[in-house]
Amino acid sequence: MQMLKTDQEWMLLALKTAKENSSTAEFEEIGATGAVEEIGALKKAKDIPVGAVIVHNGQLICASGNRKEILNDVTAHAEIVALREAAAISGTWRCQKGTTIYTTLEPCPMCAEAILQARVAKVVFGAYDPLSGALGSAFNLYGQKRIYPVPEVVGGILESECSNLLKEFFAQNRSD
Repeated sequence: MQMLKTDQEWMLLALKTAKENSSTAEFEEIGATGAVEEIGALKKAKDIPVGAVIVHNGQLICASGNRKEILNDVTAHAEIVALREAAAISGTWRCQKGTTIYTTLEPCPMCAEAILQARVAKVVFGAYDPLSGALGSAFNLYGQKRIYPVPEVVGGILESECSNLLKEFFAQNRSD
């Protein structure tokens, strides 16, 4: 498996996953821009284009897009779906040391807590979410004393690209 080297390269894969609203998958070979299969039914469901990628020590574990609409499941945010897939692949809900999640939108409270509970070491996100962002925008879920290790947080990676994808989606779907 080819390794991607930077947070920006991993975020490009998360952004590609969000754009294609792809299924969660384990990839055997992937380049810096990704090679994610498109699922037509997901596009028709009009899930908000958020992508999440989970990486362990520089190796891709899985990638997922939002699936709330297609699964009719309020918890099927991209981060949660990716965490479930990573758990299925590894055989445990607890992420190994050195695990990073890349997501195109700042995690909401549900996703931020799931990331914390899964023991993810680092969270990297693209667009800030001033309404629901739980890692500093609306409030900081990781700012209080916690019994679990708090992940390192890096925000604003490819922020304009991630933000524009969401703005375009909402502009297009408000008129439908």
